[in-house]
Amino acid sequence: MLIVVSPAKALDFESPLATRKYTVPTMMDEARQLVSIMSRRSPDDLAALMSISPALAELNFERFQDWEPPTSPDPARPAVLAFNGDTYIGLDAPNSFDERDFTHAQKVLRILSGLHGVLRPLDLIRPYRLEMGSKVHHGKGDDLYSFWGSKVTDQLNRDLAKSPGTPALVNLASQEYFSAVQPDRVDGRVITPKFLDAQGDTDFKMIGFFAKRARGAMAGWIVRERITTIGALAEFAADGYEFAPDRSSVDAPVFTRRSD
Repeated sequence: MLIVVSPAKALDFESPLATRKYTVPTMMDEARQLVSIMSRRSPDDLAALMSISPALAELNFERFQDWEPPTSPDPARPAVLAFNGDTYIGLDAPNSFDERDFTHAQKVLRILSGLHGVLRPLDLIRPYRLEMGSKVHHGKGDDLYSFWGSKVTDQLNRDLAKSPGTPALVNLASQEYFSAVQPDRVDGRVITPKFLDAQGDTDFKMIGFFAKRARGAMAGWIVRERITTIGALAEFAADGYEFAPDRSSVDAPVFTRRSD
């Protein structure tokens, strides 16, 4: 079983590292190509491309100018400890993973990335911002989906073949990032859990902020509890979410939560 999650815009390159373990990203040739393209963009180009402020555009311009392949955790950082958005708050790797958990996460958890394609949790990254939905002209197309093509799926299949348990890909990523995967080519069942919050007495709705944290919480739970089967996903119960069998299918287990 293999889990995929999205990266985060927010980064943490300051707090103490929870492990000294690290690896080097697998798809470095592609990352170099993208950095070469992006480093030729002006700050104004980046501001328009990413819909960010001039200050953030200047920061990311400098990041692309200074980028080098990461080989050691200074100034780079393991991806699971560098991303700091809602999913990673839910995952809580710095506080809830021990060394064996980090080792197991390398086998079962993958982070989809606009720059790196597929990252393992301990793969080193330098600060960057390049969302998968970005319109980037690269000679063979005008976006990152065409840049990555089948490469992301091919890498996931290689990792899935080596992961323990049921051949299944647990999709805990956003639609933007999972759109880089070709589900019909995945060598296993694709499972997409859904997290819904109560709206009134009977209505339930997916609320992005809460769903992101729940996805991260499930990913961390799968790692820590060594979950290896699809059926066991129904046992997930964190932050008030409970499995809702009447709303679920095998490929789309639903978890609901009511506010007290």
